[in-house]
Amino acid sequence: MHFFTIIDLVRAFLIMTLLCLAYIDLRTFRLPDFMTIPMICFGLIFNGIGWGFTNVENAITGAIIGYAFLWALNLVYLWIKKQNGIGMGDAKLLAALGAWLGARALPEILLLASITGLLGGLLWLRLHKQGMRSAFPFGPFLAIAGIIELLWPQLLQSWFLSNPI
Repeated sequence: MHFFTIIDLVRAFLIMTLLCLAYIDLRTFRLPDFMTIPMICFGLIFNGIGWGFTNVENAITGAIIGYAFLWALNLVYLWIKKQNGIGMGDAKLLAALGAWLGARALPEILLLASITGLLGGLLWLRLHKQGMRSAFPFGPFLAIAGIIELLWPQLLQSWFLSNPI
């Protein structure tokens, strides 16, 4: 008989939280601070006490890089287009994923979120009969990528290593 471990329960809670955030972002174009900031803190604490998915240094680095990357990307977009291109809720969500899964997970999360975001964004714009300049929420795609990384860590890395081009 198999019993769930603490890490299994935490993983399930994280998946439910990510699904809730994805739903909220789809409906409101917002990722609320009252959910994203505690996710960052609890990820750092959980990894800090040694129960987590990575070590505390990797978690801290992941949180900082996760936020800083999307913040910097938005800054460049703002400089070029004179308007925000990505919400800071998305940056906080990526920081939370970095805090839980570590800096090493961020490239895969960003790649998965970008691929699903491109496909999902085109579908979103088509279904809502909007033009290519219209906004669509990116949080759901970060959430999907985070769930994939939680369930199948380093999936893309393993696939690329076993299927060289």
